[in-house]
Amino acid sequence: SRRYTLTGSDRQPYPSATKGELGGHRAGRIYGRLDCPSALRAIARGGYVANRVFFADEETARAAGFRPCAVCLPDRYAAWRRAE
Repeated sequence: SRRYTLTGSDRQPYPSATKGELGGHRAGRIYGRLDCPSALRAIARGGYVANRVFFADEETARAAGFRPCAVCLPDRYAAWRRAE
């Protein structure tokens, strides 16, 4: 069985048997969809990968102090901005 490494609400990695629903950038503290066009462009340019993290769900990403991506999650990003 395949093992994945996800990030918990404490920002620490842990092994998981299931793939994360969301990807994130550790340095920027941003999370978004795994198919986010902005993240995929950064990865294609050779960046981003060293800081890439994965989350089981949005609740965990938010608890870890990450914000929604403005590109792939614009509604959630707008709500986050209003709450700041």
